Amino acid sequence: MVAGATRGAGRGIAAALGEAGATVICTGRSSRAGSDDIRSDYDRPETIEETAEMVTSLGGTGVAYQVDHLESDQVARLAGRIRDDYGHVDVLVNDIWGAEVLKGGPAEWNTPIWRHDLEVGLRILRLGVETHLITSHHLLPLLIDRPGGLLVEVTDGTTAFNAKEYRISVYYDLAKVAVNRLAFSQGHELEPHGATALAVTPGWLRSEMMLALFGVTEDNWHDALEPGAVEGFSAAPPGFAASESPRYVGRGIAALAADPARARWNQQSVSSADLAREYGFTDVDGSRPDSWANFH
Repeated sequence: MVAGATRGAGRGIAAALGEAGATVICTGRSSRAGSDDIRSDYDRPETIEETAEMVTSLGGTGVAYQVDHLESDQVARLAGRIRDDYGHVDVLVNDIWGAEVLKGGPAEWNTPIWRHDLEVGLRILRLGVETHLITSHHLLPLLIDRPGGLLVEVTDGTTAFNAKEYRISVYYDLAKVAVNRLAFSQGHELEPHGATALAVTPGWLRSEMMLALFGVTEDNWHDALEPGAVEGFSAAPPGFAASESPRYVGRGIAALAADPARARWNQQSVSSADLAREYGFTDVDGSRPDSWANFH
């Protein structure tokens, strides 16, 4: 199950698990056929049904469930449905975020806490941390009923990187540090059940929102590096050359899921590039990017 599979890293992870032939339950709020009462914070066209269809087209079986992971009752119903339909979860990926707009752009970064909008900040924490806690509470019983389960917490920045770098705002910083710690603490609790938890961060991600920011697609994203190449859009910084597609981190998680010795990763915090070096996979274009190597 990939929680937060509508777009970005979640969609890439679901797709990569589909490449590996998995049945992938894709959850999120954006649905073409679900309830209008469950709304995303984004005005974006992507849906969980599109992600599920992508999983199936790549060789897996995609299943879309519309869920607001801030609503405990909805997640509890999801867990019950999965128990009835499948009986067990082998891999749980907590990729829920939804605060990309709330964190603001570079002009709004580094706003001190006493000037930052309090309600916005608390919403960032609810979306980025509380959702993960609710999801684990209801879904982990389906992961620990037999040995070998894998829990992946998706965040931004490894524990080591975030320990020495201030990340955008107090609220964003706290959310991303907390998710790394969640993987550590849940790994402690899962280990006696033969399950593994770790935190994984992608690098500079060419998500749908990031590509739209520079006026490019995955097919022509290199154009964003050339000033004036995309009319009406600013050129991306040079570091964008080391960016990665969402499939890259997904292939890392698929490799973890297929590794019978994955328990060696328990409680660790790693990047997609770390996993690529260990398992030998590449991004969709055959490259092996590591954008964290360029951040200081």
